Amino acid sequence: MSVSDDPLVFLDEEDDPAESSADFSPPWRILVVDDDGDVHETSRFALSGIRILGRPLSLLHAMSGREALETLRTEGNIAVILLDVVMESEDAGLRLVDVIRNELKLVNTRIILRTGQPGHAPECETITRYDINDYKTKGELTQEKLFATLTSAIRSYDQLLRLDANRRGLEKIVAASNQFIADQGLQAFAEGVITQIAGLLGVEPEGLVCAAAEDSPGDGPLEYRVIAAAGHFSHLIQRRLSELDDPWMASQLAGALRDRHSLVHPRSMALYFRKSDDEGFAAFIDSARPIREVDRELLEVFCTNIALCAKNVDLVAELRRDAFVDRQMGLPNRTALVCALNARLRADGRPGALAVVDVDQFASANDVLGHDYGDALLRQTARRLGGGLPGEVFVARLAGDAFAVLGDDGVVNGPNIQACFSEPFLIEAVRHPVSVCAGIVRLAGAHRSGIEYLKDSYLALKRAKAQGLGQTVVYSRELGAEARERAQLLRDLRLAFDQARLFLVYQSQVDLRTGRVVGVEALLRWMRDDSTEISPNHFIPIAEQSGLIVGMGNWLLQVALLALQRFRAQGFPQLRMAVNVSPVQLRQPDFLAQVQEALAETGTAAEGLELEVTESIAVGGLESAVDLLRRLREMGVTVAIDDFGTGYSSLSYLERLPADRLKIDRSFMRSLANGDAGGRIARTIIVLGRELGLTVLAEGVESEAVAA
Repeated sequence: MSVSDDPLVFLDEEDDPAESSADFSPPWRILVVDDDGDVHETSRFALSGIRILGRPLSLLHAMSGREALETLRTEGNIAVILLDVVMESEDAGLRLVDVIRNELKLVNTRIILRTGQPGHAPECETITRYDINDYKTKGELTQEKLFATLTSAIRSYDQLLRLDANRRGLEKIVAASNQFIADQGLQAFAEGVITQIAGLLGVEPEGLVCAAAEDSPGDGPLEYRVIAAAGHFSHLIQRRLSELDDPWMASQLAGALRDRHSLVHPRSMALYFRKSDDEGFAAFIDSARPIREVDRELLEVFCTNIALCAKNVDLVAELRRDAFVDRQMGLPNRTALVCALNARLRADGRPGALAVVDVDQFASANDVLGHDYGDALLRQTARRLGGGLPGEVFVARLAGDAFAVLGDDGVVNGPNIQACFSEPFLIEAVRHPVSVCAGIVRLAGAHRSGIEYLKDSYLALKRAKAQGLGQTVVYSRELGAEARERAQLLRDLRLAFDQARLFLVYQSQVDLRTGRVVGVEALLRWMRDDSTEISPNHFIPIAEQSGLIVGMGNWLLQVALLALQRFRAQGFPQLRMAVNVSPVQLRQPDFLAQVQEALAETGTAAEGLELEVTESIAVGGLESAVDLLRRLREMGVTVAIDDFGTGYSSLSYLERLPADRLKIDRSFMRSLANGDAGGRIARTIIVLGRELGLTVLAEGVESEAVAA
């Protein structure tokens, strides 16, 4: 957007029927300070009827330095001071100059010193320090010389005023630019244009802005509507340009919009801004005083500068939408939710609740039925949450299939949320049952931030999803305490790993036919400084969730292979080392390279290493799991399926996964001697493993009866 390529068009007064021919130029104000009354009379007579730079003179009088100071404190816009040096004291004039410059800060006012005694002339250093414009003896100041001296001083004063006005104007332009960047949309931008132009000119905001109407016919000429108005134009907001009751104003706006340039009159202006190649808007501003030349110069700078800001108004609005609106759903996003949540916490004393809602099995449905189905499901979920609850709520999309609902606690609760999904969705004429899990936190006041409450609701959602489909969990202190304990455990585990306080123990693997030790399994252990041992069942899942297991696993592999070399040197040359590998490690793209590096650095043949994996490796993608295990076996590494019979056990997985050994979970072996169902399952697994050509390894064989 810009002002047209043509410069601003400045029109003379006669072009504006609203203007009269009256002289609006204010007089130059001259302060005469002297303790001699004759000097005042002489000055009044000499300067009577004189005009300087096209403006008359207006004289103010003071008989002493004290009177002059009072006048300067109460009267403004004094251009020149004709100041006697010697009055009530020999230095009264110079002391007054010091107050004028250093206390009153009147830096633009010009000072001409006069004295009847040449010996009292100020030194050059004093003239320079106090910015004294001139020094004359009273005998020198004939009418002609007084006129010349005042003309020079007034011209200097006028130039200083212009420079100062330009500086202040440019400061306002910079401030206006910053304000415009913060404005939201064209209407706010237009309101800012009126305010800032009025501020630039030093007048009250009186004006309006016209822009293309949103309901303009697409195949006809653009129609314009008032989108912003101020002062006595305020009642015209939303009126069409053709409906304005001031013919002069309407014609000026129409001309600016038609010709795409700005028109500036002595007391009004119509400024044109181009929004795009074929669209723009115009601002009409009324001025209570004449628009000076310096104002016109500043207007050109203002329009050029604001045009650069205005070019980006749509972009800024779009960026703001992206910052606070989910584009796909058209809903508020996470940032908008946090803002709304914080605003409610600050301003609303009513009990409230925040729920985070997650669609059950959405990823699977999206993959199987397609993204169009997934998008339709998400849109219907948003509609159910927004319209199905018994009260006003704020609904936001957080990410993926996760939504947030903010409202009163009597509205946002588990039964109400689950009731929204009691009826199936109708998507492409097919009924689809949908369930959701929800985590809810009750808002207890503004002592906590919106982010903290959102984190709590996510904790509750995580617990709900762990319980199954269609579950709701309300956040509690106990749930928060558990989360804090897990976070502390992770910090302690990270520190223990960094400080090498983790260690390995080795469990032997015995061939039941020969009684010979054929291998050992490396087991990770952690003991705190207080000799408290932390169970692997507690810290391994946390290490996996945090990703710390990757670094720990690489370290464990190196240490275990070094230990294997020591065992072999101690008389067990055929011993193999079994190492448990997390699915998180297996998903790392450099996992194979890490195994090869560990074997090379420890001088271990691949045949001496056995990697134990669980069937959950196939959950993330069966084909990729098959390929990885195949490549490990091609290297010579033995692959064992660990904990078979628990978790994700699947005969189809077992048949397809390339493996050498099958490990039976110890929970089945403990019941084997008792003859219960667990024992029968263990025997079945042994037979199954042999049929598939796998070596079967049983964990937890602690008696001859079980071994038999």
